[in-house]
Amino acid sequence: MTPIRILVVDDSVVIRKVLCDVLSSDPDIEVAGTASDGRLALAKIAQLTPDLITLDVEMPNMSGLETIAEIRKLHPMLPIIMFSTLTERGASTTLDALALGASDYVAKPSNTGSLDVTMSRIKQELLPKVKALCGRRLSDKVRAKSILKRTIVPALRMPRSAARIDILAIGTSTGGPNALAEVLPAIPADFPVPIVIVQHMPPLFTRMLAERLNKQCAIRVHEGEPEKTLEPGHAWIAPGDYHMIVVRHGTAMQLAINQEPQENSCRPAVDVLFRSVASVFGPNALAVVLTGMGSDGVLGSQFVRERGGHVYVQDEATSVVWGMPGQTAAAGWADSIFPLQSMAGEIDRHVRASRQSPIPVPGLLPSNSS
Repeated sequence: MTPIRILVVDDSVVIRKVLCDVLSSDPDIEVAGTASDGRLALAKIAQLTPDLITLDVEMPNMSGLETIAEIRKLHPMLPIIMFSTLTERGASTTLDALALGASDYVAKPSNTGSLDVTMSRIKQELLPKVKALCGRRLSDKVRAKSILKRTIVPALRMPRSAARIDILAIGTSTGGPNALAEVLPAIPADFPVPIVIVQHMPPLFTRMLAERLNKQCAIRVHEGEPEKTLEPGHAWIAPGDYHMIVVRHGTAMQLAINQEPQENSCRPAVDVLFRSVASVFGPNALAVVLTGMGSDGVLGSQFVRERGGHVYVQDEATSVVWGMPGQTAAAGWADSIFPLQSMAGEIDRHVRASRQSPIPVPGLLPSNSS
C-alpha cells in the first residue's frame, strides 16, 4: 500500500521534529517534507504533492490563515490539519482556519512535563485524523469498489407512532463546526423546539464556537450550562470535557453536565446525549448525526430509534469524514440520509409537520374513543 505523504509546516524546529517522529512511527505514513513558514510550504506543495498538510496556526512571513487561503485557491480538496494552542487566541484562530477551509485541528499538549507524554498525546489524536481524512483521497476506481462493498442496512421497520417532535439533538465531530455553520443559521427564529448539540471539541473551543454561531443565527446559541431550562428557538452546545444530558425537573426539561468516563474516547459524547434525549422524550425526539470521524452516535441513535424517535444522517458526498453518519446508516438506524445543504430544511419541515393537529376524517372516530 502506498504510504500517506505528509508535509509538516511549523516555524518551531522542536515541533517539526516531534511531529515528524510521531508521523514516521506509523508504517502507513511518510513525511514527505517540512517547511518553516507558509511561503516555503506553498512552494513545496508543488514539488512534493503531499496527501495532507499539518499547519501551524501562528507563523512568521505568512500566517497559517493566509497559507490556508492560498492553498485553497490551488488545492481545494487537499486535507489540512491545524496544529493549535489551547488558548483563547489559539481557539479563535483555529475556528477562523476551519471557516477558511482547514479540515480539522489538533491541540498542542500543554504542561505535560514529559516529551514522551507529549508525543503520546499527539500520536493518539493526530494519526487517526490523518488516516480518516486521507481516506477521501482514494482513486475513483478504488473508491467505487469501496462503495459497492459497503452495505447500508435500510432503516429497521419497527412500530413507531407519528408522535410530534419536541426536541432536536445533533451530534458531530470532524467537519462539524462548518456543518453547524450551514445548518443552524438556516433554522428560523420561530423554530418550535429546543436544540441540544455535541461537537467534539476541548474546553474554550466550545464556548467560542457557540458565541460565533450565535452571531450568525436567527435562533439563540449557547454553551450548555447545568440547570438551564430548555426553550424553543434556543440551541445549547455541550461544553468541552463535559458530557451533557437532558433531565426532567418537574414539568420542565433542563440540562445537566458531568465528567463521567469518556465514551468512544470522547467527552462530550454524542451517545451520552442521545441516550438521555431518548430516555426523557421517547418517540418525541429527532436525532441528527452530521460529519465526523469514528462511531460516536451509533449506539445513541439505536437508543433513539428503539424508543420510537427518528434519526437523520448527513450523506457521504457532503461529509468531511463519513464515519459517524456512515456507521449509523450502515447499522440501520437512519430514517433518512440528506446532503448538508438540505438538512436544515428537512429538519424544519419534519418538526413542524409533526406538530400540526391531525385533520379529522369525516365518519371516523379517534382511535381512543369508545
